[in-house]
Amino acid sequence: MAKDKGGRPRKEVDFATIDKLCSIHCTSDEIVAYMNMQDNEVSHDTIARRIKEEYGITFAEYIDQKHKATAKPSLRRMQWKAAEAGNTSMLIWLGKQYLGQKDKQEMDHSGDVSIKVDWV
Repeated sequence: MAKDKGGRPRKEVDFATIDKLCSIHCTSDEIVAYMNMQDNEVSHDTIARRIKEEYGITFAEYIDQKHKATAKPSLRRMQWKAAEAGNTSMLIWLGKQYLGQKDKQEMDHSGDVSIKVDWV
């Protein structure tokens, strides 16, 4: 017969939900708030502890890995699709980011400047 260890029952976390929230760039606070709204009453510490047990990394490291693996590539894919569809703003932005393009600004410095200072 197994001996009852006592204490609270172990609280499990839904990694699939956490991963989905990471894929849309949610922060740890947003993840915890969402989980609690879904009747998964779970604390930041509990999620962090389960991630450490399961993956051997911190909650922040887990989120960062998921953001890099899913959220950023997904956003980049949508940006490219928008540019390919002819979104001029996206084409300009991507050109600046990846091709070193910039807006050309010309300034006319030929005007006279006078400064008046009134002393009391």
